[in-house]
Amino acid sequence: MSTGTGLRNDLRSRNHPAFWAFAVHRVSGVLLTLFLPLHFWALGRALSGEAALDGFLRWTERPLVKFAETALVLLLAAHLGGGVRLLLLEFAAWRGWQQTLLALAAAFSVAAALAFGLNVV
Repeated sequence: MSTGTGLRNDLRSRNHPAFWAFAVHRVSGVLLTLFLPLHFWALGRALSGEAALDGFLRWTERPLVKFAETALVLLLAAHLGGGVRLLLLEFAAWRGWQQTLLALAAAFSVAAALAFGLNVV
């Protein structure tokens, strides 16, 4: 097997919906992990006193923070969908309509984020 053929096969596999589901699941997991220290810091504001918490809550009313909250909901929904997908791959045999389920999981993630965003703004 030549190196060129292996590279072409590798690039073709990256255009498969399952690869993108894998990538979204991994990236959402990393981004959620990076968010956790900020979340714990924000919770710590409540322990620093009422003034510190009120100042933080006023800061969260900014449009960019509201957008980031919506993005966070999208990340959570995408990560949940990816986790369910992995569980189904492990325990169920539904290979024939796997692409449809991937599309439904993506649609659910976007719908959850939009519903949250429209409710917040």
